[in-house]
Order: sequence, then C-alpha cells, then structure tokens
Amino acid sequence: MKKILGMGNALTDILLQIENDNVLFSLNLPKGSMQLVDDEKSQEISQTLNNYTRKMATGGSASNTINGITRLGADAGFIGKVGKDDIGLFFTNDSHENGVTPHLSLSETPSGRCIVLVTPDGERTLCTFLGAACELLAEDLTTNMFQGYDIFHIEGYLVQNHDLIRTAVRLAKEAGLQVSLDLASYNVVEENLDFLHEIIREYVDIVFANEEESWAFTGQVPTDALVSISNLCDIAVVKIGKEGSYIKSGNDMVQIKPRLANCIDTTGAGDLYAAGFLYGLALNYSLEVCGKIGSLVSGKVVEVLGAKMENEVWTDIQNEIKEIVNS
Repeated sequence: MKKILGMGNALTDILLQIENDNVLFSLNLPKGSMQLVDDEKSQEISQTLNNYTRKMATGGSASNTINGITRLGADAGFIGKVGKDDIGLFFTNDSHENGVTPHLSLSETPSGRCIVLVTPDGERTLCTFLGAACELLAEDLTTNMFQGYDIFHIEGYLVQNHDLIRTAVRLAKEAGLQVSLDLASYNVVEENLDFLHEIIREYVDIVFANEEESWAFTGQVPTDALVSISNLCDIAVVKIGKEGSYIKSGNDMVQIKPRLANCIDTTGAGDLYAAGFLYGLALNYSLEVCGKIGSLVSGKVVEVLGAKMENEVWTDIQNEIKEIVNS
C-alpha cells in the first residue's frame, strides 16, 4: 500500500451546534461564510458562546483528508505549523491518536483554530484564526519529510504562498511522489489563477475541484471543466454535490452517483472524498472504485457534527468498501 503525505493549515476545529440563525446575526456573521478573524475576535466569539457544548478536533482541509486516510487503514503523515500552546499540543496529540505521523514546525504565535457554528439545517459558518498555521514557510520543509511516502496531497488554501508551494512540489517530485491538489476555494482559485495553471501543468498529477472551483479555474460547466483540467494532469476529479462526481484520466471517464445521506453538517465533505479516493489509489483500485469510496466516506461524514467520525462508523465504512471492491 502506498503511503500518503499531506500539507496544510494545522487548525483545531471548535464545533458548536447553535439552535437558530439569531446567534449569527448577533455576532454579525453571514450565514455559511468563512471569516478570517484575529486572535482577539476569536476569543470574543468563543467567550460569547461559552454556554454552548463544544467539540474539538484536528482540522484544516489537508489534515481532515490525512486523518480520514489513516482511519481507512493507510499510513499517512502531515506537514504543518502550530504554536507552543495547549491547542498546538492538542493538535499534535490528536494526530498521533488518529495514527498520523506529524511533521510539525513550531511558532511563537498562538496555534490556528477554527470556530465552526452549525445551524439545524447543516449549514456551517466558520470563524478562522490562522495564527501559526499560516506561518508555514518554504524553509520549514526538508527533504527528509518526503522520504518514504508515495503521494503528496496539498490543500488549496496554501497556494497564496507561491514560494512554499513551489518548494513543496519540487521536493515531492525529487523524492518520486505523485502530487495531489485540492483547489479548496473558488476565491483562492480566482486570486491565483495563473500560478495554479503553471503548478498544475508542471507538477500536479491529481486535481480535486468542486463545481464552483472548476468554474473559477476554467470558466466552464463541470463536464467541460473536467476535460480541460484532465488535459493538464493525470487524474481530474470534479465534485458536483448532490449530483455526484466526475473523474477523468486520459481517455477514461467515470461518473460516480452520489450516496444518499441525512445531512447534519457539511464540514469536511470534500476533504473526506479526497481521503477515500486517495486511499483507493494507494491500493491501486480502479478510478470507479476510488470514486465510489470517496463518495461513501463523504456521504458518511455529513451525517455527523464535524469532520471526525466514531469508530463504529469507520467499521461500517470498511464493510461497505469490501462490498464496493467485490462488486
């Protein structure tokens, strides 16, 4: 089985279920948005919601993907940066508990955290303090970090640091790794369009995008965008929510039907799709099987609060994967 290395913002998610939208209005937070906040604002939001039950878990897009991969049974590591504080210690310990090998640099800045407010309709509103997470630099990367891995997965939220990405993909390729990139956010794609085209064309083997991201990257509807992206890399994946996903590699194109789910919280849905897909790829499964595993894991995670699932859910997933592989 291939080993997978991820790189992304090392964030700790603090998840709270709120009873209605009034809480969002009182905090002046647009529903469904992702707000970047400073440490002071993050603390203020946390204190305002002090009476709500909260759940903590390692977060960040690539971290969610890597955690999912280890829970599926593959070996994986994660590159990121945390502060020398309790949240940074939590991130490190939780990574170990999830079977992830952490390659973490340390900063004097407080660790990154994301307060996730989930309304009864499953919509999530994110208040993100990046902190130490966004201080990951090219000089933090070493050749040794990439040794022993086969696939390198990057979250798109990092692409604004061009030097970091260029260094990372160069080191990955020098070590013989396949490079996987999740475009992560349509606004990040729009702001870094030329750079993304360059990096994907020259270094990236696998691209994950949702409908909005694929439109931002190509200006095309999903099926046409899929073709355009696949012309730049080996495997292109375009996810279209409740309509499923499309996968293309060379002349092979597969449509994956969505898994029906009782959606509670969409946190981590795309990240866990990538986890299932890359896990399948690590076992050299067909594109169709990889896509079905991705759809399965993604469909399961929206039925729980946050991007982490209990052991019994992972047991169910493993049983369903056996059925997919043997069908």
